[in-house]
This record gives sequence, structure tokens and C-alpha cells, in this order.
Amino acid sequence: MGKVYASTDRVYKAAPRRVYEALADYAVTRPKLLTAQYSEYEVRAGGTGAGTQVHWKLQATEKRVRDCLFTVSEPTPEQLVETDANSSMVITWTVVPVGADQAKVTVEATWQGAGGIGGFFERTFAPKGLNRIHDAVLANLAAELSA
Repeated sequence: MGKVYASTDRVYKAAPRRVYEALADYAVTRPKLLTAQYSEYEVRAGGTGAGTQVHWKLQATEKRVRDCLFTVSEPTPEQLVETDANSSMVITWTVVPVGADQAKVTVEATWQGAGGIGGFFERTFAPKGLNRIHDAVLANLAAELSA
């Protein structure tokens, strides 16, 4: 088994705090950002930032659906860390300032992949697919911030 890593980022013309608050709002804003790959989204505890527990199903590929139950922590003032109770997946959202009233969001996902030839294909192709999904979520965030 090897660790699988996916990362994508985007810069926004918005104050970092505003961007962070939008990402931390799992009750209202986050559902608006999700793409067609997400289903059964439900906030089960909290709703804003640390302590939030959120469930969704992610259609990673045509045949692979992940049933996710994430608990959110905030290890630093600019990070949201989502830890899945149903797998080894951890998704970290980091918001940092990059100039006057601009913010960069980086989404990093890691998990323990399969071994053998299946693990090779997972490490090769899964990050690209997940990056496409996260990039679409980040695009939806841009639209939400400009609304």
C-alpha cells in the first residue's frame, strides 16, 4: 500500500477571511459548491468549521462510489481538515493571502492506496480524477464569491 496524493489550487479576488468563511460554512455555502459527483450531502453535526460532521457520497469513477463521513478540524486559522471515518482519506483546505485582497485556496487529499498493480493505477489516475472534481468545486467557489 502506498500513500496517494492529489492537490489543486486557485486564486480568488476576495479577502482571505471571506474565502475561508465560505469554505467553513458546511450548512449553506458548501452544498452550493458541490458538483454532480456528490450525492446524499448531509450535515450531521455542527455546520460551521471545527466540530462539523458531514456526510456525502462521492462518485469517484463510473464504478466507484465512496461513502464519506468527514469530521472537520481547524488546526490553524487558515486550514480546514476533513478526516473521513470510513477510510484513510484526509482533505485539507488551506487559504492564504496572495496580495491585496486576494486569497489562494489549496486543496490537498491523501489516503492509503491499494498495493500491487491496482495500487499503481490508483496512484497514477485517481489524483487526476479527484483534482478535476476539486477544481470544479473551486470554480463554483469563485462563482459564489462573486455573487
